Amino acid sequence: MHVQEWLETVPAAAVYAVVGLIIGLESLGIPLPGEIVLVSAALLSSQHEGINPVILGTCATVGAVVGDSIGYAIGRRGGRPLLAWLGRKFPRHFSEGHVAAAERSFEKWGMWTVFFGRFVALLRIFAGPLAGVLRMPYWKFLIANVLGGICWAGGTTAVVYYVGVVAESWLKRFSWAGLAVAVLVGLGSMLMLKRKAKKAQAAQHGRERESEALEPVPAGE
Repeated sequence: MHVQEWLETVPAAAVYAVVGLIIGLESLGIPLPGEIVLVSAALLSSQHEGINPVILGTCATVGAVVGDSIGYAIGRRGGRPLLAWLGRKFPRHFSEGHVAAAERSFEKWGMWTVFFGRFVALLRIFAGPLAGVLRMPYWKFLIANVLGGICWAGGTTAVVYYVGVVAESWLKRFSWAGLAVAVLVGLGSMLMLKRKAKKAQAAQHGRERESEALEPVPAGE
């Protein structure tokens, strides 16, 4: 069943709860389609008066901020062993290459990685846990987390809602359009990050081989 069709069958309060919960779990570090659910719910709010876009955007923002904060706390407590465990559980999302690429982003951009990571599918999933593992100061993380959550969740809700209001008749016939755009954007960002992850992994292996080659041989051998 289409996500939007399913959302139409549940009460407004349940829509708010589902959106906040899915986005919160995704931000915590669990690979879930938070963006697809948000776009579908925002599009639904433009077609049904029972769903308030302001409440929807607020719930999405709260879910994003709280989920990321919990992910940060788990990452700070779990450290590197947590990343190794996530890599075994979700190898497509937490592979060594993906983690290495994300670490390079944190080293280069710092707290802005948390902010802009909200708009990139894979970074959105583990920006919180990875920030905790890397011991980013919490006040920096919190500022970037709140601003990123407001801009992404609130901004997405507002844009999709107003597009739906302006083009309601068109969207009724092509309700897949908004969902398709979100999926394409998500896939594009995922492919881009995978490409960067492969390059980072190759570079890391190259450095390891160089260090092994330069390692001094014991005198007795």
